[in-house]
Amino acid sequence: MTVVVAEETLNPYKIAQQQIDTAVAHLKLPEHVTQILKHPMRVLSVNFPVRMDDGTVQVFEGYRSQHNDAIGPTKGGIRFHPDVTLDEVKALSMWMSFKCGVVGLPYGGGKGGVICDPRKMSKGELERVSRAFMEAIADFVGPDKDIPAPDVYTTPQIMGWMMDTYSKMKGRYSPGVITGKPLIIGGSKGRNEATAQGCVYTILAALKDKHLPVQNATAAVQGFGNAGRIAARLLSEAGCKIVAISDSRGGIYDPNGLDIDQISDLKDNASILDYGESFVISNEALLELDVDILVPAALENVITAANADRIQAKIIAEAANGPTTPEADRVLFQKGIVVIPDVLANAGGVTVSYFEWVQNLMNYYWSEAEVLEKLETNMIQSYVAVRDLAKEHSTDLRTAAYMISIKRIAAAMEARGWV
Repeated sequence: MTVVVAEETLNPYKIAQQQIDTAVAHLKLPEHVTQILKHPMRVLSVNFPVRMDDGTVQVFEGYRSQHNDAIGPTKGGIRFHPDVTLDEVKALSMWMSFKCGVVGLPYGGGKGGVICDPRKMSKGELERVSRAFMEAIADFVGPDKDIPAPDVYTTPQIMGWMMDTYSKMKGRYSPGVITGKPLIIGGSKGRNEATAQGCVYTILAALKDKHLPVQNATAAVQGFGNAGRIAARLLSEAGCKIVAISDSRGGIYDPNGLDIDQISDLKDNASILDYGESFVISNEALLELDVDILVPAALENVITAANADRIQAKIIAEAANGPTTPEADRVLFQKGIVVIPDVLANAGGVTVSYFEWVQNLMNYYWSEAEVLEKLETNMIQSYVAVRDLAKEHSTDLRTAAYMISIKRIAAAMEARGWV
């Protein structure tokens, strides 16, 4: 069964449900199992007051969605963004379930968000919002219940504040309640680079599958936040030529290759557009460049039915969550473009978050070399499993990744007697 979604709405929750329908069409699952998977099991909406620097009190709205905990506690980030919606958070929690499933983690998916603009807040205001949100959801989360992590516009420092608030409320030090923390209070080595590093591992594997050399393979990165910036650097270090980079203000393009260090300095101190007026390109044009590798590392729904037929990249690696719509997926698959889906491509972050959680529970910490070795092994094994299943069923990698995860969750629900 396939549900047709009007793409002009681009509702991430409806898109996630459609992706489930596409995957279960290849599986023999009872309809009620599909229906369970298409809805989060639990969603919390909270409103909480915060005193701002000018003495006024502002009421913020936030959400936490827990999709399915048949395999283990739910896990997923908290984002601070003015455009956060309930449907977005629900969809992201569902994608987290499938992300955890495809890389074999003992988690279900969770996600949270607060409607706010941290770019317009002082550090003190940001801390008060962070602590107040944790106070509002504290009974809803926990090391064996639901483990948050960083996401869009949230940082290790914010995770530290939230962990501290939870620990004080529960009367005990609880580093395992949240991941992505500063190292000194239980963070894991390698966590900051994990999302990008995992993505690069899958890109290198896909290049090998397509018999494309890594040396001088051309790459365009849309989004120069944490994941995009680190992915650009790692790809460059591996021998790729980064020809285009963009952020929310616009992008730059040089077919001869960009200076990643210079762009990083501009990002920190001015604007990447200061690289040179002759190099400026729009975010939309960047997506359509003739490159070997395209890394969407910004927000959802940037590759749609409107532009999919103009995409020329040979490999698309989704460092962001939900950058490609279902209709675009079909067009790209017909064109022979390999799309490494978000639930696999950016699963390095949750994989090392899992490592962090394990280290917190053991109170025994690993070296960065150990973390990266375990991450590479897990990412490559997961990529190979998805690739092989996609070949077996003559489908795209996203559908194959969902099939692996859905079968795993369905088996856990059956083993627990839920279905």
